Amino acid sequence: MLPKSISALDNMGNPHPGKLPPRLITLLGILCVFASALFFYFATAMIRWSQAEVDISSSFFAFARFVLGFFVVLAVMGLRGRGPTPRRYRLLIGRAVYNMIAVFCFYQAVALTSLAEGNILNMTYPIFLALISWFVLKEQRDMISLLMVGAAFAGIWLILAPADIRPDILNLWGLASGVTAALAILYLNMSRRYHDTETILFYMFGLGGIMMYLFDHTRIYWPDPREVYYLLICSLFGVGGQYLLTLGFRYVTAVEGSIISSSRILIAAILGPWIALDPPLAISGWIGALLIFLANVVLAVRKTRH
Repeated sequence: MLPKSISALDNMGNPHPGKLPPRLITLLGILCVFASALFFYFATAMIRWSQAEVDISSSFFAFARFVLGFFVVLAVMGLRGRGPTPRRYRLLIGRAVYNMIAVFCFYQAVALTSLAEGNILNMTYPIFLALISWFVLKEQRDMISLLMVGAAFAGIWLILAPADIRPDILNLWGLASGVTAALAILYLNMSRRYHDTETILFYMFGLGGIMMYLFDHTRIYWPDPREVYYLLICSLFGVGGQYLLTLGFRYVTAVEGSIISSSRILIAAILGPWIALDPPLAISGWIGALLIFLANVVLAVRKTRH
């Protein structure tokens, strides 16, 4: 929650909607975080819809998202009259590298598996973040968190192998996006101590676009009008989701934001058959999705108590 007296700017120079009542500000934050979950979901839906008409690689979709995001950040910086202020390049580069890998793996997962499986496995990043924290931070070692991680891994297995013991190897793209997204969030949390939002996004989008082009430049080309349509709409949803998430987390608590963000698990499970004509999740898949969602909620609540 925000303090009772809300200043015009926070300590990083970001604007606060100071004239709004605190409850309305919290509601605004909740709506922004929930909207970001929808935006991220529909960005991946565009990838699936595009497959019926065009052949665009996951790397091209990721590249377009980074390029559009970079120019949006430049425009925001121009309107505010200030440029990036880097202080810890190692943290900015780490954030950019792992975010680029996470986005590419996420888009690959959606292109090669189902919309539901790709989104649900991408949302395992809080689990891997908790696991990393358990090994690195002694104060965050407790049995409940360890049990929740175990429950989440049971849920992951039910998503990976809903029918038999052998997992679908293509779902490893979604799992890889969850692991690398956790590392990206870890670098983001460290980077926030030294940098404002626009500086972090400037390097994340800028370096992400350069690295994505170097990684797969043969599949990045001048698109035709139909390809531009899908690339642009997907990128708008992706960048819009990034900004909505950043805005929303300013005005809600960490636990509220984490729980609302995790709603993408349920959104993906429910809307998959309607949005992308994917087969509905089996009972085991639903149990897996609910286990991951429950683990995310419990870990978010316990994190605020440490």
